Amino acid sequence: MALQPSLRPLIIAGRPDAPHTLDVFLDYVCPFSRKLSVAVNTIVRPLVEEKGTYEGKVKIIFRNQVQPWHGTSTFTHEASLAVARVTPEKFWPFSLLLLQRQEEYYDIPSSTLTPVQIRDKLASLELLKLKSTPNGGISVTDDLKYTIKFSRQNGVHVSPSVLWDGILANEVSSSWGEVEWRQFLAQKVTA
Repeated sequence: MALQPSLRPLIIAGRPDAPHTLDVFLDYVCPFSRKLSVAVNTIVRPLVEEKGTYEGKVKIIFRNQVQPWHGTSTFTHEASLAVARVTPEKFWPFSLLLLQRQEEYYDIPSSTLTPVQIRDKLASLELLKLKSTPNGGISVTDDLKYTIKFSRQNGVHVSPSVLWDGILANEVSSSWGEVEWRQFLAQKVTA
């Protein structure tokens, strides 16, 4: 699938020119997204990386999936996009860490924090500071808007969700293990 140049760090595995694309839509505050991120990192990534069965055939793109019913979701996604801009090579490790520590950003632990306090807790990056316009967001707001528009136009409403070559793959589950992922890729990879 298409990916605007500023979001190239969201290709978390595989070669950018691979003919097949696995788009993985995750929310940093969703427990099921955390489960799927572990499977993607420990099972799927090694299969598409160097010396993997599907090397050069599949790329994996992380897709920010903001879930509005998780109060801090927007802030966690802003932080990840800021990391992608400042230190692109740290985007996926930062994402994994954020998913592992997601309980800190659940509704009750963050209920007494202001948006500024939440952003400060996430990172002290310049990119997370508010723009000078009264309602302009922060430096990565445009990237966040792009990711949300991409999800909406593709009918992605919940996390985790997966697209295979641009088509929603509803059969993928956050509870999948190595057997299911190997079967899925064996059926889908044609090049």
